[in-house]
Amino acid sequence: MSAPRMIACHECDLLHRVRPLPVGTQARCTRCGAVLYRRRRNSLDRTLALNIAGLILFALANSFPFLAMNFEGQHQQIVLLTGIREMYRQGLPEIAVLVLLTTIISPLVQLTGLFYVLLPLKLDRLPPAVWHVFRWVRKLQPWSMLEVFMLGILVALVKLAKMADIVPGISLFCFLGLIYVLAAISASLDPNSVWEKWWDRR
Repeated sequence: MSAPRMIACHECDLLHRVRPLPVGTQARCTRCGAVLYRRRRNSLDRTLALNIAGLILFALANSFPFLAMNFEGQHQQIVLLTGIREMYRQGLPEIAVLVLLTTIISPLVQLTGLFYVLLPLKLDRLPPAVWHVFRWVRKLQPWSMLEVFMLGILVALVKLAKMADIVPGISLFCFLGLIYVLAAISASLDPNSVWEKWWDRR
């Protein structure tokens, strides 16, 4: 007989036994009342579909021009990595690396890692080191800061609009879509469902 699954309250550290919940309900700590976990409807299927959409949008956002600038007869196209490369060339390697990590590497690792976890579980299989990968995906989630990057770009565009003609590219719209998809993934993912699948098949 396997040992019961336990969960610690993230507010007061009180241990609770994990019990099955009806769809749409949540478990709360008996000491402080904090939410321990929720039971979302079709969480894994919905998150997997959003994750696939996120991978497609990520590939498109990094394959096409982000925007184009027309200035005094000169036409220049900019891709996402252009700004990072220019920061590095201008003597700001720390900022360039930080932007690279938060806008490219972290979202990519989060999307690919989640795909690695969810697709085999959907096919009733258990991938190697699934719990290590899933823990890293959860840890990297706060480091995905696409919305901060987009806010900085919008501020720059407002200033540049007075000096040059700005033409949005396909990548810009894919990037905007990716921000919403990542937010939807975070809202729809039920980590407890993943752990339940892993617990049942380990």
